[in-house]
Amino acid sequence: MESLRSRLKFGSKEEDVKLRKRKSQLYSREDESPLKDGSLRAKVLAFCVVFRLINCVLVQTSFVPDEYWQSLEVSHRMVFNYGYLTWEWKAGIRGFLYPLFFAFIYKILHFINYDSVYLLIWLPRVVQALLAAFADAKFFFLIRTLENSDVAKWTFFCHLCSWFSWFCCTRTLTNSTETTLTCLALFYFPLPGSKTCSSKKYLALVALAVIVRPTALILWFPLLIYHFWQDERKLRLITHDYVPIGMLAVLTSALVDCLFYEKWTLVQLNFLKFNIFHGVADFYGSHPWHWYLSQGFAVVIGPHLPFFLHGCALAFRRYKILLVAVVWTIGVYSFLPHKEFRFIYPVLPLCMVFCGTSLAHLKAWRRAAAVALLVSNLVLALYTGLIHQRGTLDVMSHVRALCDVSDPQPDILFLMPCHSTPFYSHIHCPLKMRFLECPPDLGEEGYFDEAERFFNEPLQWLKDSFPYKSSLPTHVALFDVLEKEISVFLKGNNFVRTAEIFHTHVPEGRVGGSIFIYERH
Repeated sequence: MESLRSRLKFGSKEEDVKLRKRKSQLYSREDESPLKDGSLRAKVLAFCVVFRLINCVLVQTSFVPDEYWQSLEVSHRMVFNYGYLTWEWKAGIRGFLYPLFFAFIYKILHFINYDSVYLLIWLPRVVQALLAAFADAKFFFLIRTLENSDVAKWTFFCHLCSWFSWFCCTRTLTNSTETTLTCLALFYFPLPGSKTCSSKKYLALVALAVIVRPTALILWFPLLIYHFWQDERKLRLITHDYVPIGMLAVLTSALVDCLFYEKWTLVQLNFLKFNIFHGVADFYGSHPWHWYLSQGFAVVIGPHLPFFLHGCALAFRRYKILLVAVVWTIGVYSFLPHKEFRFIYPVLPLCMVFCGTSLAHLKAWRRAAAVALLVSNLVLALYTGLIHQRGTLDVMSHVRALCDVSDPQPDILFLMPCHSTPFYSHIHCPLKMRFLECPPDLGEEGYFDEAERFFNEPLQWLKDSFPYKSSLPTHVALFDVLEKEISVFLKGNNFVRTAEIFHTHVPEGRVGGSIFIYERH
């Protein structure tokens, strides 16, 4: 009797287990239904769009000159026929495809008579934010196909709360677009376990990234080798994907650049020639080989660093190729003398895979770790986005107000390190403006660095540049650290300070904490 009862009890438990399995399978099928999946995609995309638009609005500071001088300034000149092109465009080392994208936006605004300066400044940023949002959504669904929902959720959380992504992704930088395209390409890349592979799609996105910024090939080189090694039909991969897409990208880039340079120009080749073989990039500063290892990478990944290291230990085997790509990229950039934080920004999405794995495995400490990660990143994101280095943008609002002045005709002189501020793209009127130029030595006869000459002997430069009262500018913009050195010039020519604009809490060298605007009376 007891054995019969035990069998009955065992049978009932077994039936319960089977029933629960069937229910779980049924629920999982419902979760994976096209209708449910479509609804989730819409919700995730909508969330990403709102998040990145808020991100866009809350980034009101400047980062590096290239976000204006290699994009919006060029686009403004292309559409409105006035502006300034830096030496790179004269030397043919920059491609026109990226600024052409913003020029298309400017042309539409001009055509419908809505080319206000505020739209010219903000609409490209909004477009960058929308592209970043689309890439964010794709990144989430990529991880969702590779991992369970818990890991996907925490990886997405890590990705969104990165302070450096917040700081960079909505800026009109080639690095920002390169990172966005990298995220999109990863969605179609044949990672182990991926169900969204498409060789042509990811290669097309990689090719576009290389057109936008040739150094994108550094990150993708080990990934391309990995794909080639894993693919069973290697010859077909080369002849049907690698070669045709690569040739199409080079041809498209060359045609666009030939059209605007009005001569045969291969910017990728020129880029390598000037920056690598001629060492022109060194002109803008050099760092020791270990800079990315000792400073750069830690700053870019920020508070995520311990989670990244923990995640590497957990997911090294599964995502070995992603880690190889990160190490390879940092290694290659370490051997280049000129280093910047933004250069390694594209490796950040790859790092977030490891960070998410770490958080998902913490279990008991997960919530506390997530709160600490969020708060620390939020502080950095808000400070760098709203406070640090905002003066060089705010000063253009004061300059913009001079567009309506006709008597006397405004003439603005920027006595700052070259390219400190945006230019015509942020005032949208043909004011007379001048800044200190600093092109590198390209072996031309009579070369001189105007900015270096000025900062070596400010008063002598001013005396030589403005020998007569009639040649003096009406307004001078300068950092506060320069004021004492040229106070004799300012007082002697009746310049009066009319504005003081906060720039940063951490002045360094020739960059001061505030910007002064002087007006001649």
